Amino acid sequence: MRSDGTLGLYFHIPFCVRKCPYCGFWSEGGALTPEKEAAYTTRLCRELAGETARHGREAGAEERIVDTVFFGGGTPTLFRPESIGRILGEARKAFRFAEDCEITLEGNPGTVTPERLSGYRSAGVNRLSLGVQALDDAVLRRLGRIHTAREAEEAVRMARSAGFENLNLDLMFAVPGHTMKEWEETLARAVDLAPEHLSFYSLQLEEGTPFFEQFERGELTEVPEDLDREMYHRAIRVLGEAGYRHYEISNAARPGRECRHNLKYWDLREYLGLGDSAASYLDGQRWTEDLNRDGNEVYNNTPFDDMSEYVFTGLRKREGIRFDAFRERFGEDLWEVFGDRREELAPFFESGALLEDEAGIRLSENGIDISNKIMAVFV
Repeated sequence: MRSDGTLGLYFHIPFCVRKCPYCGFWSEGGALTPEKEAAYTTRLCRELAGETARHGREAGAEERIVDTVFFGGGTPTLFRPESIGRILGEARKAFRFAEDCEITLEGNPGTVTPERLSGYRSAGVNRLSLGVQALDDAVLRRLGRIHTAREAEEAVRMARSAGFENLNLDLMFAVPGHTMKEWEETLARAVDLAPEHLSFYSLQLEEGTPFFEQFERGELTEVPEDLDREMYHRAIRVLGEAGYRHYEISNAARPGRECRHNLKYWDLREYLGLGDSAASYLDGQRWTEDLNRDGNEVYNNTPFDDMSEYVFTGLRKREGIRFDAFRERFGEDLWEVFGDRREELAPFFESGALLEDEAGIRLSENGIDISNKIMAVFV
């Protein structure tokens, strides 16, 4: 499989003011001391030139041009701009950066100030992703968030004043106790804030989280599936009417403002992850940074693994899988590889959940509701 000559960098910042009760990502809550921030920043800088990046160098990562960087978490906006700038500086020493490199920083609205936002912008961050989740204080309290709706709206205004012209807001629906009225009000207020990009996710009960434990004890009730799906399709309608293009199952953007870093995941492009639990995919190899520091286990994808993952993740995009792109990428036709799956896929084609034309295959909007069943056929 040929590389397209680009590389994404992902830095995991696993610190939060407090851990949300639904969050299944690797992170720790509590006070972030200056000493802990400095130590983790130093570690990331060492990894850029050290052992963790070794896999990347062996796979020829230094020959790629970094065109996306993503600081995820956790809450990266707990780190001072000086720390983020230091990491970016070391990254620029280790890799060549594209002039128009997209550099995203995730943040919590309750942790940003005008000074910090200006500092991040000066450090080179040009895309901000705010974990708003809701613009309703009652829902925010249910989610255990540390910010209010007013603080979220103020964070957007501060970001604009700091010079951010590419802004994403994360929203969450199907929160326990969520009503359609609450969700519609959040959507309307989010649209009024005019971000360039919106992500909207259904809350999932992740094993090992407080929400999951409450569910197991019968103390928490999930939103009914039909309401969950109604909320999802309502979001697509509202955002479409506001001029956003629904380009991926859970994402909509103004034309040209799609998240280029996340598109690497859905297009099966190469990325190098650094920091606790960060995942990498490079030269057909996958590995996740080992939290125990005793070495990363590398998995070598087979050619079929790559083709299967390409279809599985690519069907998340509304454009789906293009036949010509598949052929150019792998040197084979899609149905030459997956022709034996057509019989299993037939019911999805017949129901209109999976669509096919001369250009390729894609999920219909209704097909998204059963996307996992359809995508699993290609695994």
